[in-house]
Amino acid sequence: MMKRRMRFDIWTFVLIAAWVILIALLIWPLSSVLHASLIDNETGAFSLTHYVQIATIKAYQRAIGNTLLAGFGGMAGALILGVTLAFVTTRFHIYGRALIQTLAVVALVSPPFIGAYAWIVLFGASGVVRKGLATIGISIPPLYGAAGVILVFAFKFFPHVFLITSGALAAINRSVEEAAESLGVSPTKRLFTITFPLILPAISASALLTFVLSIADFGTPRIIGRDFNVLATEAFNLYGSEVGGNPGMASALSIVLIILSMIVVFGQRWVLRKNVYHSNLIKKPERKRAHGLKALGLHVLAYAIVLIGALPAIIVVLFSFRRTSGPVFQPGLSLQSYERVISTVSDPIWNTLIFSSIAVVAIVITGTLIGYLISRRPGIATGALDALLMVPYVVPGIVMGIAFITRFNEPPLALTGTGLIIIMAVFVRRLPYSARSVAAALKQVGPNLEDAAVSLGYSPGKAFLKVTVPLIVPGIMAGALMSFVTAMNELSSSLVLYVGSTITMPVRIYLSVMDGEYGTASALSTILLTMTVAAVYAAFHLSGRKESALL
Repeated sequence: MMKRRMRFDIWTFVLIAAWVILIALLIWPLSSVLHASLIDNETGAFSLTHYVQIATIKAYQRAIGNTLLAGFGGMAGALILGVTLAFVTTRFHIYGRALIQTLAVVALVSPPFIGAYAWIVLFGASGVVRKGLATIGISIPPLYGAAGVILVFAFKFFPHVFLITSGALAAINRSVEEAAESLGVSPTKRLFTITFPLILPAISASALLTFVLSIADFGTPRIIGRDFNVLATEAFNLYGSEVGGNPGMASALSIVLIILSMIVVFGQRWVLRKNVYHSNLIKKPERKRAHGLKALGLHVLAYAIVLIGALPAIIVVLFSFRRTSGPVFQPGLSLQSYERVISTVSDPIWNTLIFSSIAVVAIVITGTLIGYLISRRPGIATGALDALLMVPYVVPGIVMGIAFITRFNEPPLALTGTGLIIIMAVFVRRLPYSARSVAAALKQVGPNLEDAAVSLGYSPGKAFLKVTVPLIVPGIMAGALMSFVTAMNELSSSLVLYVGSTITMPVRIYLSVMDGEYGTASALSTILLTMTVAAVYAAFHLSGRKESALL
């Protein structure tokens, strides 16, 4: 028995290869960031100077405070919007529920920096809405600074909360709520003492996700924040000023950003461990039919949330067809922005497609194998591998970009300035999507057929390819397409890693916005949104899981 347990098979080598990949592309680069943060730029000796400066210089303290404000503010706004929308659509009969879900997905898949740009078009210093209100004597301040960043985060990330919480609300046993109602518990008290505790895991998971996404976002604070510097923008600024030397301070700020993310991760797990309630799904919740003003109010509330969330994407598409004169939009429709894109800035489109496609092929192969290990080969090594896959979720893209530049900047691994380094960064950042999707798909497929194939003489590897893979194709495709979507929209790490010949669409859109080329930015954004929505639709169609394909 012991010999058989210790026997090496194909999955042992897959496990070793998976660890080698994650050590080389995740642990090793991130260790360079930690090392750089502990080295004095002038003497090259070990030093805590950078951390002392972070603790004593007001600009860095302000950046930490702004990061927490943006993170918790965006999280709170997303929770309010997402939980409200989920409760309304799962507890009441709302006409056009499919349309609401579609608009929520549109808001979800549009890149955050596009949303920031669209909000500027609407409510910036020269925003069309501000100008329109000014003509009737209503003056509102431009949407810049902390309030603008938090607003954009709230409407950008609420679909995560909505989709996750909707599933949890739909799984509550109606008998529990009915029992509380029969005991005379008011609807409000029932909501806070019965319903919310039952969906606390979903709420806390979505809260964690929105917080991490908010503090990791670089484009929104950079575009709309103005003087509202956060750790991500501060690290990027410092990195840019330290190119050619040791990016010590940028690395130290990156480590602080990772620590903040990990504190929230462990905090969420502590909350769940202390407060978890369970319920058996005997009676599914039913949607009530509201009448009169109540029904009107619920419909207005639901549609207002998703329409405002999807508004940036809609505005970008509309403005891509507007006539332009330099940075200024003119009355009338025109295709001149698309003509300019095709004639002058088509390289970013091809780079995005090529880099994303190569990365996704590698992600699918590696993620499928790792997902199988996690699901079918439990153990200490695979458990640690599963935990390690959490790291790309909490490490901001700007940090990963700095890590890759720091580690792969010298011979024999001088990859800086190549497309390969962008592909590697995208690969390791999006690998968890595929691995998690495959692992989830395997939970729905028992190992009996695979075991039977092995007992009939198939090798473990051949049994996996011939029997298991055909059964989990929807999960593989869903993970692949969502990896492709997020890879196409990657800005933070690409902004650090690109050079002129390797520029991608998100980077070109960001630079166009910063340079005031709003027509070009709108056209490129529309192309990127179209590609993204097409990939998401394919993910829905092939996975058969509808909204869950995103999670």
